[in-house]
Amino acid sequence: MDNGLFQELRQKIRAGLDLTSSVTDEELIRQIENRVLFDARLDELTSRERYTLVRRIFDSFRGLDVLQPLVDDPDISEIMINSHTELFVEREGDVVRLPTAFESRERLEDIIQMIVAGVNRIVNESSPIVDARLKDGSRVNIVLPPIALKGPTMTIRKFPAAPMAMEDLIRKDALSAEAGELLQQLVRSKYNIFISGGTGSGKTTFLNALSQFIPTSERVITIEDSAELQITTVPNLVSLETRNRNTEGKGEVSIRDLIRSALRMRPNRIIVGEVRGSEALDMLQAMNTGHEGSLSTGHANSIADMVSRLETMVLSGAELPLGVVRQQISSAIDIFVHLSRLRDRSRRVLEISEVIGYQDGEVVLNPLFRFKEYAEKEGRIEGSLERAGSGLYHRDKLRMAGIRQELFTWGEGGENNEQRPEE
Repeated sequence: MDNGLFQELRQKIRAGLDLTSSVTDEELIRQIENRVLFDARLDELTSRERYTLVRRIFDSFRGLDVLQPLVDDPDISEIMINSHTELFVEREGDVVRLPTAFESRERLEDIIQMIVAGVNRIVNESSPIVDARLKDGSRVNIVLPPIALKGPTMTIRKFPAAPMAMEDLIRKDALSAEAGELLQQLVRSKYNIFISGGTGSGKTTFLNALSQFIPTSERVITIEDSAELQITTVPNLVSLETRNRNTEGKGEVSIRDLIRSALRMRPNRIIVGEVRGSEALDMLQAMNTGHEGSLSTGHANSIADMVSRLETMVLSGAELPLGVVRQQISSAIDIFVHLSRLRDRSRRVLEISEVIGYQDGEVVLNPLFRFKEYAEKEGRIEGSLERAGSGLYHRDKLRMAGIRQELFTWGEGGENNEQRPEE
């Protein structure tokens, strides 16, 4: 339908509303239906097209306008708005441009302000970048001019209504059943686990899956820039979210502030959604002060790269010798899991490694599983996550949890017959 006709209909409906009183959704839909039904210019529309038009007009008043059907579409995983005339979506791994557009740049700006106001955030020319979320938990990143040259830019990362379980990830070949069983027992035994990976590799999804193995009797504190974790199996859960500074430059609450506050809330475990900077030191110290079983994620291209990035993050907020930082990492983190999005767009676990200590000035890693690629057929990578090394080195937490340790030892060596790195 012609956009001019759509705008005319919308304006006539708006003119007929009593803006001095609240209009219910049902009343608004009734007025839209009446307008669409009796407009002779729409006689050639099918009933399905009329229904779509009614929903589009309704969404322009109460929803996210042209974005609403995209947000509601379960097959769309990401929505990318480069400007009010450029919209792209990712559907089943393919990114395509849509013919849809906002009626104007001002309309897109109105939608952006509605989204950030819903989570008590501010975005304007003086503070042009913000992270927010939608009511359904979808992650939103917004960048305004003059930083964004084409106009207001928004990226929406959607999450499934129900978080994926480990069984779902195994079924999708993201990891093997054996590796999934190991991670399940490690979470239950309170190993500190750090998940690394690139943008879009599935770190948050994987963290949600791991959290389902946390015993229901424990108290968990989650800390995020923009709340998006879906932890549904822990009754005693406190979710904390950072806050940006206000227009006067005051009132900021950082991840570092939240970690320090969480330590006073009697948590059994602390989950930091993502570490990006100096808060890495607070996270490591929390893991080193009795909060075993904590989980976190970070951006990196490999496990070795993640260790280096953690060093850089800690050093950005504290003047400590590099050796001290590496000792902190080696004593705080037990397991690294690295994810990646491969060239066939599949998300896979590429490596699981254990931190076994600190020796000769380096963090010592013990590979447990590595992804091995066999072939590529019809654009699909074939491979599997295979055992590496001799299995889990530190098994004391498994022993304390009453879990059979021999399940995770698959070669010569191990805790009892290898030289132990310096602690």
